[in-house]
Amino acid sequence: MYLPKYFQEDRTEVLAPFLRAHPLAMLVTLDGGRPEVDHVPMLFEHAAGAARLHGHVARANAVAKRAPDGTEVLVVFRGAQGYVTPNWYASKAVDGKVVPTWNYSVVNVRGRIRWFDAPDRLRALLDALTGEHEAPRRAPWAVADAPADYIAGMLGAIIGFEIAVESMTGKFKASQNRNEADRAGVARGLAADGVPAADAAELVREPRA
Repeated sequence: MYLPKYFQEDRTEVLAPFLRAHPLAMLVTLDGGRPEVDHVPMLFEHAAGAARLHGHVARANAVAKRAPDGTEVLVVFRGAQGYVTPNWYASKAVDGKVVPTWNYSVVNVRGRIRWFDAPDRLRALLDALTGEHEAPRRAPWAVADAPADYIAGMLGAIIGFEIAVESMTGKFKASQNRNEADRAGVARGLAADGVPAADAAELVREPRA
């Protein structure tokens, strides 16, 4: 990934909330040298100085054969993205030396994958994933709400994985290379286009100190 320094983000305290806010990730593996991508919601865990990703796929999915235990995988998390018109830049009125661009936020995670299918561990994973995404709801659904025999059958149809994270690299292309007036113009333009505040905050950032 091409990564100019002003767009680079490697602080875990910044990347961790991003991964939790954008859990649907692209799991990239190789099939005989040909790249394959699976789109999988993942749970990020960081404890005792170690980071891990957790998720599951259908047992019929060939990804477990393509990437057996210990295989290095690439996981891509993408956040907000959007076109930036030169008309938003204050500097356009100064010398006209501006061009369009595209702002976006993305994190690439590399690590080693391991698979598991023990029912108790799969159930714990489902409880954790469900708890994470149901928590904000007024009446959260829980795995225990479904019949036990039905859940047992569903557990037999999936396989879980854990990825031991070896590196996380964030690229937040968010106008950090523009001056303050230009960044303010982009923020106003995004707001006028109806971009949600949370997305706008990802798309316009001040340069790192």
